[in-house]
Amino acid sequence: MRADSARSASHLADIDRAGAVAQAVETDHARAAADANGTHRPAAAHDAPGTARTGAAPDTMTTDRVRAAHNKVDVGHARGASSVVDAVILERAAGVLRLVLDRTRGRAPADDPALVETLLDGTAPEAARLHAARRLGLDPALPARALAPLNERPRAVPAGAETDAVVPAGAEAGAGVRLGVGPAVPVLELPRSWAEAHIALRFTAEGTPQDPGPRVVYAEELGGIALLADLVVPGAEPPPDVRALETAAASTPWLPATLHAVASTASLRAAAAEINVHHSTLQDRLAHAEHLLGWPVRTPQGRLRLQLALAMRHLARP
Repeated sequence: MRADSARSASHLADIDRAGAVAQAVETDHARAAADANGTHRPAAAHDAPGTARTGAAPDTMTTDRVRAAHNKVDVGHARGASSVVDAVILERAAGVLRLVLDRTRGRAPADDPALVETLLDGTAPEAARLHAARRLGLDPALPARALAPLNERPRAVPAGAETDAVVPAGAEAGAGVRLGVGPAVPVLELPRSWAEAHIALRFTAEGTPQDPGPRVVYAEELGGIALLADLVVPGAEPPPDVRALETAAASTPWLPATLHAVASTASLRAAAAEINVHHSTLQDRLAHAEHLLGWPVRTPQGRLRLQLALAMRHLARP
């Protein structure tokens, strides 16, 4: 019983020491920040007399305090047999120190929501957005892109690194991903990239037979067709051609994939190969589709109308 009590007391003392070290780390970095900003700090009641306030780097002061506290913990543990509990306590104390150091030394997760929100907010001060960019690991001198993933938080990545977000490690290309990618812009113009990425997301599709189309859309590839996003309101009454598409697709399961192949390939033979049917079979399908839709899809004008209808179908989704 006495041994267990002594060990518990030792554990509590270790936790106290870890908390003291965390507090010392935060205090040192707060003082260093104040000195760096040129702010005069009056003498604090808890400062030891004769303690040097300048001339010592904050990381040096922090390292000395952490080393001293760590030595105390080692001495306390040398007095009794080590146990699993000892290891757990030290691990948790180290976690506390890491959190404090991350906060006081300016490091942040690559997708910190608050920083990303500031970076993409066009009304935020430029200094705040530049600070957020640096905290997120973005170089203000290099272009970056905003990403708008479906049902996830927005992101900002260096231009050229968006492919890592499009295809996560170990996943098939585009598997389960719907993503709008904004144009590459200077860091301070990322709010515009984010707005265009959000529009690009509306043009994406699930990539299934009933919702064919690209899962990932780059804003700069839309061109003038992006203007349709201002005309079609999500969840509102869709345009007549979209209603015709939905009515036809409800009774003809093969229709969406077939029409998408015709609209997105260079020729009818290429469209037939895309959906793995014979050329004559495709001709029969298109004749039936034209009857359901009420307009030809094999003429240049009819094909353009089909392309616009398929794009508006995506934009009309709630």
